[in-house]
Amino acid sequence: MCSLKFCSLRAFFLLVLCRSVQISEAEGKGEILPPTIQNIIKGYNKYLRPFFDNGPVSVGMSLDIASIDTISEINMDYTATIFLRQRWTDERLCFDGNKSLSLDGRLVEMLWVPDTFIVDSKKSFLHDITVENRLIRIYPNGTVLYAIRITTTVACSMDLTKYPMDKQTCTLQLESWGYNINDVMFYWTRGNDSVRGLDTLQLAQYTVEDHFTSVSEAVYETGRYPKLVFHFELKRNILYFILETYVPSILLVVLSWVSFWISQSSVPARICIGVTTVLTMTTLMMGARTSLPNANCFIKAIDVYLGICFSFIFGALLEYAVAHFCTLHRPSSKEIPKDEDEGTEEERNGVLAAVANSCSASDNTNKIDSDKGNKTSINGKKERNKHSGCSSPMSIMKSLFCIFDCFHVKNPYHIDNYARFSFPLSFIIINVFYWVYYLYF
Repeated sequence: MCSLKFCSLRAFFLLVLCRSVQISEAEGKGEILPPTIQNIIKGYNKYLRPFFDNGPVSVGMSLDIASIDTISEINMDYTATIFLRQRWTDERLCFDGNKSLSLDGRLVEMLWVPDTFIVDSKKSFLHDITVENRLIRIYPNGTVLYAIRITTTVACSMDLTKYPMDKQTCTLQLESWGYNINDVMFYWTRGNDSVRGLDTLQLAQYTVEDHFTSVSEAVYETGRYPKLVFHFELKRNILYFILETYVPSILLVVLSWVSFWISQSSVPARICIGVTTVLTMTTLMMGARTSLPNANCFIKAIDVYLGICFSFIFGALLEYAVAHFCTLHRPSSKEIPKDEDEGTEEERNGVLAAVANSCSASDNTNKIDSDKGNKTSINGKKERNKHSGCSSPMSIMKSLFCIFDCFHVKNPYHIDNYARFSFPLSFIIINVFYWVYYLYF
């Protein structure tokens, strides 16, 4: 019982001691701050903006881009570390002197600061190692400089139709959250030079081609708010994709052409080359899509090229199937017999002769009718026209036979000879159109 009372008295004594220390700290807080800051803070209301009854306060901004860590095509965003500097004038913070006051960043909680936020930010954080990375500086005329170091992930809409020969334009938008244009006005302190650091920035896949700033307003249901926009254009470096995707695809296409120089009787060799190149190309196409969003709305340039290469490789495999099929129907020899050629020619001549006979028969009938009817010379001209018209069906038939003869395979062993020329030539022509279109249009 005595020990319990002793513990209660001891706890009460410690509580009184802590309370007295807090009171002494609160009373001595004003003595710790310098007289200049005491005069500034005295009577200052941080919940009211500067020039509360005298128009909007102008806030100038500038940026330093420390780094752009990642640019994600899958999430369509980028992560950057920036130094954001804001400058405004607060007439309540004027003091006598000719030197500025650099204060501890924790004292910013005692002052009014703009409620600036990043519009398209997905997530952001303020660096706090070893202390919160804030800077607050007050000048004699009441100008306040407030700087912070933040890392933010910002959304960036990308058009990937020309990937990997694309250019992307991303933005960093700064707005006021609660103060409209009647309360706060934003402006860039040095125009396009207000943003620095991009000229010396080294990115993995991109090169910064251009950047500029703009001033606009954001219109919402609650009013019109000031907005600053920083635009920067990124051009993708294509060398990595040439070495990683384009060159292997071209080599696979060329490898599929090797089968044109292998004998048609070597079935396992040609089938092995065709199937291997098709499977390898399929694997390469799947690997190229792993770092891209699975969206059907984007038919990318790299997809088009891989589709072209896959078509040529698959076409080389089909070419051997057609050549081998034709060879099986002429297994006796590699040369086509002359009798077969003569039979085909006789059949063609017979068809043409039948057409000619029909035309001549119609001409004779027309002549008899004209003699019986004692037609005039005008009818004779009509007869000559009809007679000349008989030659047009024969010419059409000859043209059709020539066209069909082009598709007629006289010797299946010549199919490989045609493929050796047609496949490389068509591949080169398609490549020229592909690169010209995606690089210059």
